Amino acid sequence: MNSKPNQIRRAVLTLALPVTVSSLLQRTEGILDIFLVGGLGATAIAAVGIGQLLVFFAVTVVASLTVGATVVIAQLWGARRFTDAGQAAVHVLALALVISLALMALGILVNRPAMQLLGAAPDVVTLAGPYLDIIFLVIPFTIVIQVLSGILHGTADTRTPMYAMIGVNVLHVLLAYPLIYGRWGFPNLGINGAAVAVGAAESVGVLVLLIRCSTLFVRPTRLRRDLARAVWDVGLPVFGERVMQQVGVLLYTKLVLMYGTVAYAAHQVGLSIEAFSFLPGYGFAVAAATMAGQSIGAGKYARAKLENWEANRLAACVMAGMGLLFFFFPYALLRAFTDDPAVIELGTLFLKIVALLQIPLALTMVLSGSLRGAGDTRYIMGTTIVGMWGVRLPLACIAALWLHLDLIFVWSAMVADWTIRMGLLIVRYRSERWHGIQVLR
Repeated sequence: MNSKPNQIRRAVLTLALPVTVSSLLQRTEGILDIFLVGGLGATAIAAVGIGQLLVFFAVTVVASLTVGATVVIAQLWGARRFTDAGQAAVHVLALALVISLALMALGILVNRPAMQLLGAAPDVVTLAGPYLDIIFLVIPFTIVIQVLSGILHGTADTRTPMYAMIGVNVLHVLLAYPLIYGRWGFPNLGINGAAVAVGAAESVGVLVLLIRCSTLFVRPTRLRRDLARAVWDVGLPVFGERVMQQVGVLLYTKLVLMYGTVAYAAHQVGLSIEAFSFLPGYGFAVAAATMAGQSIGAGKYARAKLENWEANRLAACVMAGMGLLFFFFPYALLRAFTDDPAVIELGTLFLKIVALLQIPLALTMVLSGSLRGAGDTRYIMGTTIVGMWGVRLPLACIAALWLHLDLIFVWSAMVADWTIRMGLLIVRYRSERWHGIQVLR
């Protein structure tokens, strides 16, 4: 790859745009479910929202495998060690299958106590329980889609996961609406229909990605401890980072739930809308991780820095534009999801606040992607702990529990969190200590 700026920009966009689309489509499953059950009222929105939060927490457990697969395979690909990359992919997929089955059983057993622990109202728990039973029953499909996508991202194939997610979402839409409301001869399953649609659609997505990956997989004759250790070294800090992040999000959500079901519904709808800016940032982050991994695997550190700069610039521009949209047009965005005036009023405040953190969030995501591509996942875990546990939660607890301030102050703690993380990551990247990290031995 030529290192000229326009060629690097084109390469970043070529990788990032399909990831953005596929991530948006993956997230659209949840957004569509919130949208489709909106006609059933605030309780239904809250039930699906808190259900999705628990599922997201469970899926986070395997994020370490997805990131580990992307980074290790990217560096092997850059070093042109294609057989090793195929064997690493097989190891990761086998482990993902084992973990997904364990999460399925655990999720079915503990979803109701978990919702009660978070402080969800009894009517929300009653409505969300059967929905979550179905969602956790099909969670292996959700997990395998993510892991297979991560494997392909490491080879710089971001288009196949995008096409798979297009198919998943089309099928999901065709099934979810009639199953929720009992249209076109389908049974009226309420919010449970959304869960059935997710399982059916994602099973098809898994099949498509497995067919594509079959040409990449190389069956190892033995356990490759060197490859397993490389994935472990990269993935374990990611696991720690995601667990600390999601436990923090659960506690933060508990503080929001203290303000009532309407407040949480506004929070959930606002997050669904914010995803339209978050997901492009994620796309640029994956592009940065893939390009950094392949460049470092090839020993081209200067090119990795140019790729990081271009990904940061593009992500900041896109997400700043979305921030302006959130700040000046919140009502129109919220009205697309709900007609509840109380939810819209609180949701307007939420969107104005998250508009302020779009640039810090963009830089944090892309810098994290570049550092992950270099294997510097331990430092990222540290910034997550500082931001979430040293900044956001203390400020939110002070506002909610000690000073009893309005919800706007609890939400404002997010801005401080992401700004601190951005500063820490900028310092780390500019130090160039990531040059000395060895993922492959």
